[in-house]
Amino acid sequence: TLVNRVVSHLVQAIRGKDSCFSSIERQSAGSYYERVKISEPNEFDIMLVMPVTRIQLDESDDTGAFYYVSFKRIPKEKGWLKFLEEDGKLSAFKMLQALREIIKQEVKNIKGVEVTVARKKAGSPAITLQIKNPPSEISVDIILTLEAQHSWPTSTQGGLKIEQWLGTKKRRDFRFRSIYLVAKQNKREKVLRGNTWRLSFSHIEKEMINNHGNSKTCCESDGPKCCRKGCLKLLKFLLEQLKMKHPKELEKFCSYHVKTAFLHSCVTWPNDTDWHLGNLDHSFQQCLGFFVDCLQKSQLTHFFIPQYNLLSLEDKAKHHFLSRKISQELNNGFPVFHE
Repeated sequence: TLVNRVVSHLVQAIRGKDSCFSSIERQSAGSYYERVKISEPNEFDIMLVMPVTRIQLDESDDTGAFYYVSFKRIPKEKGWLKFLEEDGKLSAFKMLQALREIIKQEVKNIKGVEVTVARKKAGSPAITLQIKNPPSEISVDIILTLEAQHSWPTSTQGGLKIEQWLGTKKRRDFRFRSIYLVAKQNKREKVLRGNTWRLSFSHIEKEMINNHGNSKTCCESDGPKCCRKGCLKLLKFLLEQLKMKHPKELEKFCSYHVKTAFLHSCVTWPNDTDWHLGNLDHSFQQCLGFFVDCLQKSQLTHFFIPQYNLLSLEDKAKHHFLSRKISQELNNGFPVFHE
């Protein structure tokens, strides 16, 4: 309720402050909204989605995930011009900066609750709000997102292999959806200008996780229940706990790594019978085995962009460290869950 109140206030203010942001809409993403959060609901991801039309995408590297965005025609709305670079590219950095300024000014006007904007984290696409909610604090990541009615880039053609799991029709439906791009710095750029955007599929991930059955009735009120979400919760929780114990060694890992491994596991074991509710223990260990295998090979393929490896080869030692820690947990009955 508190998060909704704060975000609704901000969205109204942002729409009124800058004509470019006037059509911004909020969308919820992340584990709380996928109903896979285990611990306190103290972290929320909110996407502020801006529709853009007639854009051109140019790959910024060979991952197939990062793009430069430019307009095919100069937008009618002149306010966009201040966000364009000399070469016509839309600057993620300038847009984030403008949004951040509006939010910093506006949080002061929210009555009855203390909201601050956290310091900028290098390379992070999020503007993080801290909401005081005694005795604890809630953090809300606001992520600037472009939405374009644009065909999916060719790098995605071989991805989303859900035919056996959710069906060919479902895959086709997903691929007709708009594409989302989030303001994300590409660290592999020769000159870091802050004008790259990364493809985001969180809207589709959320739908797959919420409607996850091979049979259409899986986990519906009168349908058979499965343990897929239970597995994802445990995977995320395990990584969260290990990161708390080894913050330095595991700082490069995030919940997106285990979510990706989980989606690949759903494809590897597509049938609902592979995920019987009573088999949570077995299914969880299968998912973990898959993830450990990826860590040992330093190869975790992005679920939608097959050429993009989420585990960078220069971090091999860190991958091996995590795979050792997970194997120790597995062999000792997960002591970290009881701490």
